Amino acid sequence: MTAMLPEYYFRVRENGAVVFKIDTENRQRRIEMDQIAVINIRNGEVKPHGQRSLSEADRTEIERWMDERKELLARRDIDDIHRAVDYLNLTAQWAQSKATDEQLEYVTDRLLLAMHDLRSVLVRKKADRLDKS
Repeated sequence: MTAMLPEYYFRVRENGAVVFKIDTENRQRRIEMDQIAVINIRNGEVKPHGQRSLSEADRTEIERWMDERKELLARRDIDDIHRAVDYLNLTAQWAQSKATDEQLEYVTDRLLLAMHDLRSVLVRKKADRLDKS
């Protein structure tokens, strides 16, 4: 199993990751994880851990991971939006066919405000895009 391990491990956290270098070349053949850096994916900051200086290979691997992570998060964002559209459709169907008066009373104002807010943002953004073209 140890021969198949990657050289780096990225422990994902909310704004990025903690980067570890994997070492299996020791006497006990144990997996050792040496923290080498902390990444902030939002601002692109890479902070070496402690007094460590990152090698060119470390930096290259970290940059590759950050690029892949940004792409993954962007795909997830779009997927979430597609799910939101599905939920809106399911909510409309529920309101039309299953919801009780009490249930509708409980959620109607919040749904209307959220939809109004979303509509306002979408209309403004669409107008901005049309102005640019």
